[in-house]
Amino acid sequence: LQQFSDTGSRKEHVKITSESKPGFLERLSETSGGMLMGLVTFLLSFYILFTNEGRALRTAKSLDEGLSLVIPLDSIHSVSQQNEGRLVHLAGSLSTSKPLFDPSYGLSIQAVKLKRNVEMYQWVEYEDSREYEENGEIKKETKYSYNTEWKSEVVNSRNFDREIGHKNPSAMAVESFTAVSPNVQVGSFVLSKGLVDKIDDFKQLSLSNLEDPHADVTRGGDYFYHSENPRRPEVGDLRVSFFYAGLSGDDPHLGSADKVTVIALQRGDQLVPYHTKSGDVLQILYPGDFSVEEVFQKEHESNTMKTWALRAAGWMAMFVGISLMMRIFYTLVDWFPIVRDLVNIGLKAFAFCVASSLSLLTISVGWLFYRPLWALLIGLLSVVPIVVAKSRLPPKKQQ
Repeated sequence: LQQFSDTGSRKEHVKITSESKPGFLERLSETSGGMLMGLVTFLLSFYILFTNEGRALRTAKSLDEGLSLVIPLDSIHSVSQQNEGRLVHLAGSLSTSKPLFDPSYGLSIQAVKLKRNVEMYQWVEYEDSREYEENGEIKKETKYSYNTEWKSEVVNSRNFDREIGHKNPSAMAVESFTAVSPNVQVGSFVLSKGLVDKIDDFKQLSLSNLEDPHADVTRGGDYFYHSENPRRPEVGDLRVSFFYAGLSGDDPHLGSADKVTVIALQRGDQLVPYHTKSGDVLQILYPGDFSVEEVFQKEHESNTMKTWALRAAGWMAMFVGISLMMRIFYTLVDWFPIVRDLVNIGLKAFAFCVASSLSLLTISVGWLFYRPLWALLIGLLSVVPIVVAKSRLPPKKQQ
């Protein structure tokens, strides 16, 4: 059964498929596959939680080591041999040897990175499904809707439920790309590739001061359009925008060069990664002008956020794993609606409690392995409530 409607550039149709209700053995087979996946997820959660504690401690130790060794430079315009092979801190404006060009559109900018972003006007398919039971069959109603949108990636219309009337081109006539300056400096110091990679605060470039580069290209706002009528684009039309990161020269329209703060190892006039005793690598870059203490505070905050994010991910993986492994109990009673709902609630509560307990236990084992003194202190503190409770009990009467 299919129903069609067309509202402007948006088209919809509904498809209903039906299949016989799966039998008990079929449902049990599906549950067994889910249990295996659950076991893998459950075991993976232990790895995430345990190794995360070691990573967090290693990063914290590396940052403390870096803070104790770093030397602020007196001048960024001269290279001192006294600091050779040492961890240094400097802040200053970015500079590059020559501008970045896009000759196809007559555009140039003095920046660390220039990104050309190409979008094509294409059909996009959306699905909205619901399942219901009718006459002993499982029916699935899927509503497919189609809309025209600007997309950076080619949408493969061959995968659409209905390609007729919604066909997209197989490729873009103009490709996106990112140009990176081969030589980026702060004062007299050349940044390593790893530091340049950290310059990624892209801003859209205004095209208001540029002329139309070709007869078949029209500028509209901050876009170049490959379209006969940009106000009413057709499928296959292109629009091109530009973004830059790390302005590295004074520009009459964009302002002065961007300032950055860097902490890295000085090797000649190069700023390269510093390898800590803990096995980590320090090469830090932040947009703006920050002191040594502010930089390391930001790094510690970032480490804390990452630690808690991975703890949450580990707990979630454990919860999902336990839920999948316990799914068999739900399958055994799923033909009794009331019992099924009660069992489902009970299984969710059980998975929540077990995941929370095992996650805390795994983290505490990680602390015992990586931070034994802290683990011992927490263990001693956990005994205090029991000791206090026992001391409050009245002494037994003499027999």
